[in-house]
Amino acid sequence: MWDPLTGCLTCTTLHGLYESGALLPETVIDAVYSRISARGDDHVWISLIPRQEAMARAARLSAIRTASEALPPLWGLPFAIKDNIDLAGVPTTAACPAYAYLPDRSATVVERLIGAGAIPIGKTNLDQFATGLAGVRSPYGVPGNPFNPAYITGGSSSGSAVAVATGLVSFALGTDTAGSGRIPAGFCNVVGLKPTRGLVPTVGVVPACRSLDCVSIFALTIEDAAAVLSVATGPDPQDAYSRPMARRLTMHRTTSGCRFGIPNHLDFLGDVEAAHLFNQAVARLEAMGGRAVVIDFAPFSEAGQLLYDGPWVAERLAALETFVRTSGGARHPITHQVIAGGAAYSAVDTFRAFDRLQRIRAQTRQVWDRIDCLIVPTAPTVYRIDAVEAEPIRLNTCLGLYTNFVNLLDLAAIAVPGGFRPPGIPMGITLVAPAFQDDLLVDLASAFQWQSGLRLGATNHTALFPLHSRDRRSTREPCAEEESGPSA
Repeated sequence: MWDPLTGCLTCTTLHGLYESGALLPETVIDAVYSRISARGDDHVWISLIPRQEAMARAARLSAIRTASEALPPLWGLPFAIKDNIDLAGVPTTAACPAYAYLPDRSATVVERLIGAGAIPIGKTNLDQFATGLAGVRSPYGVPGNPFNPAYITGGSSSGSAVAVATGLVSFALGTDTAGSGRIPAGFCNVVGLKPTRGLVPTVGVVPACRSLDCVSIFALTIEDAAAVLSVATGPDPQDAYSRPMARRLTMHRTTSGCRFGIPNHLDFLGDVEAAHLFNQAVARLEAMGGRAVVIDFAPFSEAGQLLYDGPWVAERLAALETFVRTSGGARHPITHQVIAGGAAYSAVDTFRAFDRLQRIRAQTRQVWDRIDCLIVPTAPTVYRIDAVEAEPIRLNTCLGLYTNFVNLLDLAAIAVPGGFRPPGIPMGITLVAPAFQDDLLVDLASAFQWQSGLRLGATNHTALFPLHSRDRRSTREPCAEEESGPSA
């Protein structure tokens, strides 16, 4: 029996119960709002769809379904939307009240998800204009880490990661330019899938760096994230940056013979526990049949430094120039400092940086001849909220050490839970591969997640049936109650 207070919201669980007739979407949506209410003002949400509106949408799904009809892939799944992504009729703020506007249509990705049966619940908090990796730059408050509220959730997609981790929604949309869809996943013990640039259209997304921006997906399991991605992908003629998927998503679940690139130098900024967890992850991948290959990480690191120490900051200013010029002091001071810094770069600086990046890409192509994917820490360490507020620029820069290079080098990535460090804060690993190798990453990350035995997010559930978790016809519930602590 599915428990409205604690029942698992994964796609496999809900679809199995929906298909058996043991559960209705209306029951799930009503339970979701009760859970949100029970958490109080946790700074996760900027706006919520009225409860009765979401219930009515769920009821319409039930009314039009026939018993013989196969469920659409996301049917009846509650989801959250980062508040720099449009949902028709709901203000988009990008965490800046003075910037807010009311869209008359949803972002392309949101339209696709709703068309597949997903039910929007609300818009989530973020670092203002998706500028930040800590999750503390918002006038709507700072979401606390679900495992210890004194610590950061990571950003910029802070609210989306917490909503998934705490069992408020089945999945959530974020965005990822420098790591905003991976860092929060690592610190909240959830999956953060950052697809190849352009696979998911960004029409209806407030741009940060338009040429680099990606819509990302947060979920409790790799399978759920992959199911969302399969619906979300596809070119949009209105998006000049969108691209077709060159390879079909599959689920092989094998690491045997896979070559994992391990950076020749890793800096955990003195965090011994984080280093230990990463080494454990590498050992687990090797035990699963993978082969570790040491690679020169210098060109990847050099590319990452370009993102904020190069003219791509000017692209952030280009996206918001009119608002920056006319809005006075309406922005978060650190956000303003970062974005306004883009004015310092000239056209000459830009072309020099493009040339430098192209040379780095040539270097990294040689690395990919030797490996199938790269494994890095999702973040080198984790910080307390008060520490980040005391040193907002320096510590934010530290967090992006293993994320900033990915979009500049046109790579795909998936952040996966990797264990817990004292005092019980999750740390993740990230698998990285060349563009359009998203299917490979899904397969490898799935195998790794089920081998890890970790709980799902901050819930009291863990997956028990990994080999059947993609079979949505099964009525067995793949989540079981977990009585042990965070590292179980």
